[in-house]
Amino acid sequence: MKRKVTIKDIAMMAEVSHQTVSRVINDRPDVADDTRERVWRIIEELNYQPNAIARSLIQQRSLALGVVTAGLRFLGPSQTLNGITSQAEEMGYSILLKELPGFRPTDTQPLLNTLHARQVEGIIWAVPEIGDNRDWIQWQTPELSVPIIFLTMQEQPGVSIVRIDNYQGGRMATQHLLAQGYRHIGHLTGPLDWWESRQRLAGWRDALHEAGMPVSDSHMATGNWSAASGAQEILKLLESYSEMDAVFVGNDQMAQGVMYAACQQGIRIPDDLAIVGFDGIPETAYYWPPLTTVAQDMRTLGSTAVSELARMVDAVREDHATIEPQQLTLQPELIVRASTNPASKK
Repeated sequence: MKRKVTIKDIAMMAEVSHQTVSRVINDRPDVADDTRERVWRIIEELNYQPNAIARSLIQQRSLALGVVTAGLRFLGPSQTLNGITSQAEEMGYSILLKELPGFRPTDTQPLLNTLHARQVEGIIWAVPEIGDNRDWIQWQTPELSVPIIFLTMQEQPGVSIVRIDNYQGGRMATQHLLAQGYRHIGHLTGPLDWWESRQRLAGWRDALHEAGMPVSDSHMATGNWSAASGAQEILKLLESYSEMDAVFVGNDQMAQGVMYAACQQGIRIPDDLAIVGFDGIPETAYYWPPLTTVAQDMRTLGSTAVSELARMVDAVREDHATIEPQQLTLQPELIVRASTNPASKK
Protein backbone atom coordinates (compact mmCIF):
# COMPACT_ATOMS: atom_id res chain seq x y z
CA MET A 1 0.00 0.00 0.00
CA LYS A 2 1.32 3.42 -0.96
CA ARG A 3 2.25 5.59 2.03
CA LYS A 4 0.08 8.65 2.50
CA VAL A 5 1.80 11.98 1.86
CA THR A 6 2.08 14.18 4.97
CA ILE A 7 2.76 17.83 5.68
CA LYS A 8 6.26 16.87 6.78
CA ASP A 9 6.93 15.40 3.32
CA ILE A 10 5.80 18.65 1.72
CA ALA A 11 7.94 20.67 4.12
CA MET A 12 11.06 18.58 3.43
CA MET A 13 10.76 18.96 -0.34
CA ALA A 14 9.99 22.68 -0.12
CA GLU A 15 12.79 23.20 2.42
CA VAL A 16 10.47 24.95 4.86
CA SER A 17 9.00 24.08 8.24
CA HIS A 18 5.78 22.10 8.54
CA GLN A 19 4.27 25.17 10.23
CA THR A 20 4.89 27.13 7.03
CA VAL A 21 3.14 24.44 4.98
CA SER A 22 0.20 24.62 7.37
CA ARG A 23 0.03 28.40 6.98
CA VAL A 24 0.00 28.03 3.18
CA ILE A 25 -2.80 25.44 3.27
CA ASN A 26 -4.86 27.65 5.58
CA ASP A 27 -4.23 30.68 3.34
CA ARG A 28 -2.48 32.68 6.04
CA PRO A 29 -1.04 36.02 4.86
CA ASP A 30 2.31 35.70 6.68
CA VAL A 31 4.02 33.66 3.93
CA ALA A 32 6.27 35.03 1.15
CA ASP A 33 4.78 34.75 -2.34
CA ASP A 34 7.62 32.66 -3.75
CA THR A 35 7.41 30.27 -0.79
CA ARG A 36 3.65 29.97 -1.20
CA GLU A 37 4.02 29.15 -4.91
CA ARG A 38 6.72 26.55 -4.22
CA VAL A 39 4.66 24.82 -1.54
CA TRP A 40 1.52 24.70 -3.69
CA ARG A 41 3.50 23.34 -6.63
CA ILE A 42 4.79 20.46 -4.50
CA ILE A 43 1.31 19.85 -3.04
CA GLU A 44 -0.05 19.45 -6.58
CA GLU A 45 2.86 17.27 -7.69
CA LEU A 46 2.36 14.87 -4.78
CA ASN A 47 -1.45 15.07 -4.95
CA TYR A 48 -1.54 15.85 -1.24
CA GLN A 49 -4.99 15.76 0.38
CA PRO A 50 -5.20 17.77 3.61
CA ASN A 51 -6.62 15.95 6.62
CA ALA A 52 -9.91 17.72 7.23
CA ILE A 53 -10.19 16.43 10.81
CA ALA A 54 -6.70 17.62 11.71
CA ARG A 55 -7.38 20.95 10.07
CA SER A 56 -10.56 21.46 12.08
CA LEU A 57 -8.74 20.60 15.31
CA ILE A 58 -5.98 23.08 14.56
CA GLN A 59 -8.48 25.83 13.79
CA GLN A 60 -10.74 24.77 16.69
CA ARG A 61 -13.65 24.55 14.27
CA SER A 62 -15.84 21.74 12.98
CA LEU A 63 -15.91 23.25 9.47
CA ALA A 64 -19.31 21.55 9.10
CA LEU A 65 -22.70 22.90 8.08
CA GLY A 66 -25.98 21.21 8.89
CA VAL A 67 -28.47 20.90 6.03
CA VAL A 68 -32.08 19.87 6.57
CA THR A 69 -34.06 18.94 3.48
CA ALA A 70 -37.11 16.99 2.34
CA GLY A 71 -38.68 15.82 -0.91
CA LEU A 72 -35.49 15.00 -2.79
CA ARG A 73 -37.66 13.11 -5.30
CA PHE A 74 -38.76 16.55 -6.53
CA LEU A 75 -36.52 18.39 -9.00
CA GLY A 76 -36.26 21.66 -7.05
CA PRO A 77 -35.04 20.28 -3.69
CA SER A 78 -32.56 17.94 -5.39
CA GLN A 79 -31.06 20.73 -7.51
CA THR A 80 -30.86 22.97 -4.45
CA LEU A 81 -28.96 20.30 -2.54
CA ASN A 82 -26.57 19.95 -5.46
CA GLY A 83 -25.81 23.67 -5.28
CA ILE A 84 -25.34 23.48 -1.51
CA THR A 85 -22.87 20.58 -1.62
CA SER A 86 -20.83 22.03 -4.49
CA GLN A 87 -20.43 25.44 -2.86
CA ALA A 88 -19.71 23.95 0.56
CA GLU A 89 -16.93 21.80 -0.88
CA GLU A 90 -15.45 24.81 -2.67
CA MET A 91 -15.43 26.81 0.56
CA GLY A 92 -13.89 23.98 2.61
CA TYR A 93 -16.99 22.94 4.56
CA SER A 94 -18.34 19.45 5.03
CA ILE A 95 -22.08 18.79 5.07
CA LEU A 96 -24.11 16.98 7.71
CA LEU A 97 -27.33 16.14 5.83
CA LYS A 98 -30.66 15.32 7.46
CA GLU A 99 -33.56 14.41 5.16
CA LEU A 100 -36.98 14.60 6.77
CA PRO A 101 -39.47 11.83 5.98
CA GLY A 102 -42.03 14.47 5.01
CA PHE A 103 -42.54 18.20 4.58
CA ARG A 104 -44.29 18.73 7.92
CA PRO A 105 -41.98 17.93 10.84
CA THR A 106 -43.95 17.59 14.06
CA ASP A 107 -41.02 18.18 16.41
CA THR A 108 -37.87 19.90 15.18
CA GLN A 109 -36.13 20.22 18.56
CA PRO A 110 -34.52 16.73 18.58
CA LEU A 111 -33.22 17.35 15.06
CA LEU A 112 -31.73 20.71 16.03
CA ASN A 113 -30.22 19.14 19.15
CA THR A 114 -28.55 16.48 17.00
CA LEU A 115 -27.01 19.10 14.73
CA HIS A 116 -25.75 21.05 17.75
CA ALA A 117 -24.27 17.91 19.24
CA ARG A 118 -22.30 17.41 16.01
CA GLN A 119 -21.01 20.99 16.44
CA VAL A 120 -22.14 22.33 13.08
CA GLU A 121 -21.20 25.97 12.56
CA GLY A 122 -24.46 26.89 10.86
CA ILE A 123 -27.68 25.38 9.53
CA ILE A 124 -29.45 25.61 6.16
CA TRP A 125 -33.14 24.75 6.42
CA ALA A 126 -33.86 23.72 2.83
CA VAL A 127 -37.36 22.32 3.37
CA PRO A 128 -39.97 24.18 1.24
CA GLU A 129 -42.59 26.15 3.16
CA ILE A 130 -45.78 24.11 3.11
CA GLY A 131 -48.83 24.74 5.25
CA ASP A 132 -47.83 25.47 8.85
CA ASN A 133 -44.40 23.82 8.74
CA ARG A 134 -42.74 27.13 9.67
CA ASP A 135 -44.68 27.72 12.91
CA TRP A 136 -41.77 26.46 15.04
CA ILE A 137 -39.40 29.21 13.90
CA GLN A 138 -40.44 31.96 16.29
CA TRP A 139 -40.11 29.89 19.45
CA GLN A 140 -37.13 27.68 18.55
CA THR A 141 -34.73 29.77 16.44
CA PRO A 142 -34.03 32.36 19.17
CA GLU A 143 -32.53 29.54 21.24
CA LEU A 144 -30.08 28.46 18.52
CA SER A 145 -26.40 29.06 19.24
CA VAL A 146 -25.41 28.96 15.56
CA PRO A 147 -26.66 30.95 12.55
CA ILE A 148 -29.52 29.46 10.53
CA ILE A 149 -30.74 30.41 7.07
CA PHE A 150 -34.02 29.36 5.47
CA LEU A 151 -34.83 28.72 1.83
CA THR A 152 -38.03 29.30 -0.09
CA MET A 153 -40.39 30.96 2.35
CA GLN A 154 -42.28 34.18 2.92
CA GLU A 155 -40.70 37.02 4.83
CA GLN A 156 -40.63 36.75 8.60
CA PRO A 157 -39.12 39.22 11.07
CA GLY A 158 -35.75 38.22 12.46
CA VAL A 159 -35.22 35.37 9.97
CA SER A 160 -32.53 35.10 7.28
CA ILE A 161 -33.94 33.84 3.98
CA VAL A 162 -32.73 33.09 0.45
CA ARG A 163 -35.49 32.53 -2.10
CA ILE A 164 -36.55 32.75 -5.74
CA ASP A 165 -39.02 35.50 -6.66
CA ASN A 166 -41.92 33.18 -7.53
CA TYR A 167 -44.37 36.08 -7.57
CA GLN A 168 -42.36 37.90 -10.22
CA GLY A 169 -42.06 34.65 -12.14
CA GLY A 170 -45.85 34.34 -12.29
CA ARG A 171 -46.14 37.93 -13.46
CA MET A 172 -43.48 37.42 -16.13
CA ALA A 173 -45.24 34.37 -17.53
CA THR A 174 -48.63 36.09 -17.68
CA GLN A 175 -47.31 39.40 -19.02
CA HIS A 176 -45.50 37.50 -21.77
CA LEU A 177 -48.74 35.83 -22.85
CA LEU A 178 -50.55 39.16 -22.79
CA ALA A 179 -47.80 40.73 -24.91
CA GLN A 180 -48.20 37.89 -27.43
CA GLY A 181 -51.85 38.84 -27.87
CA TYR A 182 -53.54 36.19 -25.73
CA ARG A 183 -56.50 37.45 -23.72
CA HIS A 184 -58.02 34.40 -22.02
CA ILE A 185 -55.19 33.13 -19.86
CA GLY A 186 -55.84 30.33 -17.40
CA HIS A 187 -53.60 29.00 -14.66
CA LEU A 188 -52.83 25.43 -13.61
CA THR A 189 -51.32 25.84 -10.18
CA GLY A 190 -49.33 23.48 -7.99
CA PRO A 191 -50.63 22.44 -4.54
CA LEU A 192 -51.85 25.58 -2.80
CA ASP A 193 -50.43 24.65 0.58
CA TRP A 194 -47.01 25.30 -1.00
CA TRP A 195 -45.90 28.94 -0.58
CA GLU A 196 -44.30 28.88 -4.05
CA SER A 197 -47.61 27.90 -5.66
CA ARG A 198 -49.47 30.72 -3.95
CA GLN A 199 -46.83 33.22 -5.05
CA ARG A 200 -47.03 32.12 -8.70
CA LEU A 201 -50.83 32.24 -8.50
CA ALA A 202 -50.71 35.80 -7.09
CA GLY A 203 -48.38 36.89 -9.90
CA TRP A 204 -50.78 35.49 -12.52
CA ARG A 205 -53.81 37.11 -10.90
CA ASP A 206 -52.19 40.54 -10.42
CA ALA A 207 -50.83 40.68 -13.98
CA LEU A 208 -54.32 40.00 -15.35
CA HIS A 209 -55.93 42.56 -13.01
CA GLU A 210 -53.42 45.20 -14.08
CA ALA A 211 -54.21 44.48 -17.73
CA GLY A 212 -57.93 44.86 -17.06
CA MET A 213 -58.64 41.19 -17.67
CA PRO A 214 -61.27 39.28 -15.68
CA VAL A 215 -60.07 36.68 -13.18
CA SER A 216 -62.29 33.93 -11.85
CA ASP A 217 -61.88 30.71 -9.89
CA SER A 218 -63.20 28.95 -13.00
CA HIS A 219 -60.05 30.16 -14.80
CA MET A 220 -57.74 28.01 -12.67
CA ALA A 221 -57.23 24.40 -11.62
CA THR A 222 -54.89 22.76 -9.10
CA GLY A 223 -52.45 19.94 -9.75
CA ASN A 224 -49.87 18.17 -7.58
CA TRP A 225 -46.69 18.97 -9.59
CA SER A 226 -46.83 15.68 -11.55
CA ALA A 227 -47.26 15.34 -15.32
CA ALA A 228 -50.25 13.07 -14.68
CA SER A 229 -52.03 15.80 -12.71
CA GLY A 230 -51.30 18.27 -15.51
CA ALA A 231 -52.97 15.97 -18.04
CA GLN A 232 -56.00 15.45 -15.80
CA GLU A 233 -56.51 19.02 -14.61
CA ILE A 234 -56.14 20.74 -17.98
CA LEU A 235 -59.21 18.85 -19.21
CA LYS A 236 -61.22 20.22 -16.28
CA LEU A 237 -59.88 23.71 -16.92
CA LEU A 238 -60.76 23.57 -20.63
CA GLU A 239 -64.30 22.61 -19.63
CA SER A 240 -64.74 25.39 -17.07
CA TYR A 241 -62.96 28.04 -19.18
CA SER A 242 -63.91 27.26 -22.76
CA GLU A 243 -62.62 30.60 -24.09
CA MET A 244 -59.09 29.90 -22.78
CA ASP A 245 -56.45 30.50 -25.44
CA ALA A 246 -53.36 30.30 -23.17
CA VAL A 247 -52.37 28.76 -19.87
CA PHE A 248 -49.64 29.45 -17.36
CA VAL A 249 -48.70 26.11 -15.77
CA GLY A 250 -47.13 26.06 -12.30
CA ASN A 251 -44.23 23.77 -13.23
CA ASP A 252 -42.66 22.16 -16.29
CA GLN A 253 -43.66 18.62 -15.37
CA MET A 254 -47.36 19.53 -15.24
CA ALA A 255 -46.86 21.43 -18.50
CA GLN A 256 -45.65 18.19 -20.08
CA GLY A 257 -48.93 16.56 -19.04
CA VAL A 258 -50.87 19.53 -20.42
CA MET A 259 -49.15 19.13 -23.80
CA TYR A 260 -49.86 15.40 -23.83
CA ALA A 261 -53.57 15.93 -23.08
CA ALA A 262 -53.80 18.70 -25.67
CA CYS A 263 -52.35 16.39 -28.31
CA GLN A 264 -54.83 13.66 -27.34
CA GLN A 265 -57.70 16.15 -27.75
CA GLY A 266 -56.50 17.49 -31.10
CA ILE A 267 -55.65 20.88 -29.57
CA ARG A 268 -52.81 22.57 -31.46
CA ILE A 269 -50.03 24.31 -29.54
CA PRO A 270 -49.78 27.29 -29.76
CA ASP A 271 -52.43 27.76 -32.48
CA ASP A 272 -55.30 26.79 -30.17
CA LEU A 273 -53.58 26.95 -26.79
CA ALA A 274 -50.33 28.67 -25.81
CA ILE A 275 -48.45 27.25 -22.82
CA VAL A 276 -45.87 28.66 -20.38
CA GLY A 277 -44.27 26.44 -17.74
CA PHE A 278 -42.15 27.16 -14.67
CA ASP A 279 -38.76 25.80 -13.53
CA GLY A 280 -36.67 25.84 -16.70
CA ILE A 281 -35.65 22.18 -16.64
CA PRO A 282 -33.32 21.34 -19.55
CA GLU A 283 -35.76 18.84 -21.06
CA THR A 284 -38.27 21.61 -21.90
CA ALA A 285 -36.14 22.57 -24.92
CA TYR A 286 -37.03 19.11 -26.33
CA TYR A 287 -40.79 19.12 -25.66
CA TRP A 288 -42.84 19.44 -28.80
CA PRO A 289 -43.24 22.22 -29.43
CA PRO A 290 -40.34 23.48 -27.27
CA LEU A 291 -41.79 24.98 -24.09
CA THR A 292 -41.65 28.61 -23.04
CA THR A 293 -40.80 28.53 -19.34
CA VAL A 294 -39.81 30.67 -16.37
CA ALA A 295 -36.41 29.37 -15.30
CA GLN A 296 -35.39 29.40 -11.66
CA ASP A 297 -31.79 28.53 -10.83
CA MET A 298 -32.11 26.21 -7.84
CA ARG A 299 -28.40 25.38 -7.86
CA THR A 300 -27.63 29.08 -7.42
CA LEU A 301 -30.24 29.21 -4.65
CA GLY A 302 -28.31 26.50 -2.79
CA SER A 303 -24.86 27.97 -3.43
CA THR A 304 -26.01 31.45 -2.39
CA ALA A 305 -27.34 30.03 0.86
CA VAL A 306 -23.94 28.48 1.65
CA SER A 307 -22.06 31.71 0.85
CA GLU A 308 -24.43 33.76 2.98
CA LEU A 309 -24.30 31.29 5.86
CA ALA A 310 -20.48 31.24 5.72
CA ARG A 311 -20.52 35.04 5.96
CA MET A 312 -22.78 34.81 9.02
CA VAL A 313 -20.52 32.17 10.61
CA ASP A 314 -17.42 34.35 10.08
CA ALA A 315 -19.18 37.38 11.54
CA VAL A 316 -20.10 35.45 14.69
CA ARG A 317 -16.59 34.06 15.10
CA GLU A 318 -14.85 37.39 14.56
CA ASP A 319 -17.20 39.81 16.26
CA HIS A 320 -19.29 37.62 18.56
CA ALA A 321 -22.11 39.98 17.66
CA THR A 322 -25.76 39.55 16.80
CA ILE A 323 -26.25 39.17 13.04
CA GLU A 324 -28.82 41.30 11.27
CA PRO A 325 -31.11 38.96 9.31
CA GLN A 326 -30.69 39.16 5.54
CA GLN A 327 -33.38 38.34 3.01
CA LEU A 328 -31.99 37.68 -0.45
CA THR A 329 -34.31 37.27 -3.44
CA LEU A 330 -33.03 35.78 -6.70
CA GLN A 331 -34.79 36.69 -9.93
CA PRO A 332 -36.11 34.09 -12.40
CA GLU A 333 -35.62 34.29 -16.17
CA LEU A 334 -38.21 33.96 -18.92
CA ILE A 335 -37.09 31.61 -21.71
CA VAL A 336 -39.28 32.11 -24.79
CA ARG A 337 -39.82 29.18 -27.16
CA ALA A 338 -42.34 27.99 -29.74
CA SER A 339 -45.16 27.05 -27.33
CA THR A 340 -46.14 30.74 -27.18
CA ASN A 341 -45.24 31.75 -30.74
CA PRO A 342 -47.77 34.41 -31.86
CA ALA A 343 -46.96 33.81 -35.52
CA SER A 344 -48.89 30.54 -35.36
CA LYS A 345 -51.86 32.04 -33.54
CA LYS A 346 -55.04 32.34 -35.57
